[in-house]
Amino acid sequence: MKSKFWILGLLAFSMLVYTCTVSKNTASKSTVTGPVNPRPVFNPNPSADYLSAQESMKHFNLPKGYHIELVASEPMVKEPVAIAWDGDAKMYVAELLTYMQDADAVGEQEPRSRISLLEDTNGDGKMDKSTIFIDNLLLPRMILCVNHELIVNETNTITMTAYKDTNGDGKADSKRIVYQNPVYRNNSNMEHQRSGLDWNLDNWIYMTYENARFRYKDGMMKPDTMVNGAGGQWGLAHDNYGRLFYSNAGGENPVVRFQINPAYGSLEFADQISDEFMQVWPVMATPDVQGGLPRLRPDSTLNHFTASSGQSIYRGNTLPQNLIGDYVICEPVGRLVRRAKVINLKGKTTLQNAYYRQEFITSSDIYFRPVNSYTGPDGNLYIVDMYRGIIQQGTWTPKDSYLRRAIDKRGMAKNIGRGRIYRVVYDGMKPGPKPHMLDVSASKLVTYLDHPNGWWRDNAQKQIILLGDKSVTPALKQIASGQQATLAAKPSALGRIHALWTLEGLDAIDQDVLSVALKDPDAQVRKTAVWISEMFVKKNDIEMINKLGELKN
Repeated sequence: MKSKFWILGLLAFSMLVYTCTVSKNTASKSTVTGPVNPRPVFNPNPSADYLSAQESMKHFNLPKGYHIELVASEPMVKEPVAIAWDGDAKMYVAELLTYMQDADAVGEQEPRSRISLLEDTNGDGKMDKSTIFIDNLLLPRMILCVNHELIVNETNTITMTAYKDTNGDGKADSKRIVYQNPVYRNNSNMEHQRSGLDWNLDNWIYMTYENARFRYKDGMMKPDTMVNGAGGQWGLAHDNYGRLFYSNAGGENPVVRFQINPAYGSLEFADQISDEFMQVWPVMATPDVQGGLPRLRPDSTLNHFTASSGQSIYRGNTLPQNLIGDYVICEPVGRLVRRAKVINLKGKTTLQNAYYRQEFITSSDIYFRPVNSYTGPDGNLYIVDMYRGIIQQGTWTPKDSYLRRAIDKRGMAKNIGRGRIYRVVYDGMKPGPKPHMLDVSASKLVTYLDHPNGWWRDNAQKQIILLGDKSVTPALKQIASGQQATLAAKPSALGRIHALWTLEGLDAIDQDVLSVALKDPDAQVRKTAVWISEMFVKKNDIEMINKLGELKN
């Protein structure tokens, strides 16, 4: 029994243990870079005039070599907050059409929001076809593609519904409930509700705020209760190795709960982010901050994260390699996007701004409101811009408040019903090809598990599991063991990791495969094997427990 408890402790902290092993490699790449560019001209009095997407793009500041491209804008999208791609790169966009249409939030709880389906029909990277996939929704906040269906969660409820287009017209004509808790209802401020539906590497689907995660099995979302509430607010991301990153705008904290998976509890270090990291560096005065004057510098710029949201870990392959693994988080009040280096050293993860007293993306357009970020199917970084006047919910805009006076003075409430989606590109690096993962064989999908773009690896793994085709089990076992199998070359460590988790998702993992992985030369592969072996420890598998015990030295 003592041995079993010891092993469970090892499992709970395995990510920390093996981080020590790989810390040298990770830390060497996690150095602060130089300035973004010559500091942009500071705008002490930003105009409240609406700008077209083309005009607004002239107000961006990015590091040398990086550029912003427009993917979609109004009237194609309005009030966008979240996007999800299916396996063929069709983009679903959640649009909060009733969010803060005036400073008093009149009509906000009316079911008039929607999800649009955007398509790039000519391959130029810009969306040129738009269809309203679902309408009459109440502020849809979470979306997840599963095969040919889109799972949607609306505000105030935890019910999840899967929608499907059965006749090919781009509109959902069938729906079914995949999870429901009839006694649950949350009528609190909509900023303080769930977000996410992130299908993580471990095949669990995570969300913020609640102490629940889900498995998608037999066409339904099966819940699991975690030790602690996950925390966080708007935004959830995972890295190449399944580490989750939450943020807490209400607590003015841009990153939380990233030391260990929340299923094992909570672990935070006082120095995991520095006071300096909490400071932000806009390029324009910030007239509309809910915290008032204490949140402003003498030059009227925002001095601290206050609305951090929509984080991601860049995992693509069409931007510079030194961006891979970096933490990207939006700050819509500051009109900026932060890039941070994720530094793993001596079993502890810390974050550091990639630029000294500058930001990755800034804008002097007062209506730039970045609220979400993603690595896309093409390998580029996508930014969702709500492009609006008021970003805070009505609870924070009462009459005679500091924020309300700023809104009314500039007439900012008038800018509604717009929105943009951008992608970040880099000189000399072309976006990747369009994927075709729906309606292809599981054996074809296996070849994508070692793709250099994390989006492809994640979606290939997910799609194989959704298909449930165990005929690929032999190939997956070979890849997990480092053999070439059906790949073009021997698999990388990431390819071996995805093969292991795909086997786990198919209920096809066994002790023999894990035994090989526990001896893998790569520490992250060994960590993965420890993580997956938990299922055997829970069954008191003595052979597996003994093999894990051999790792303690």
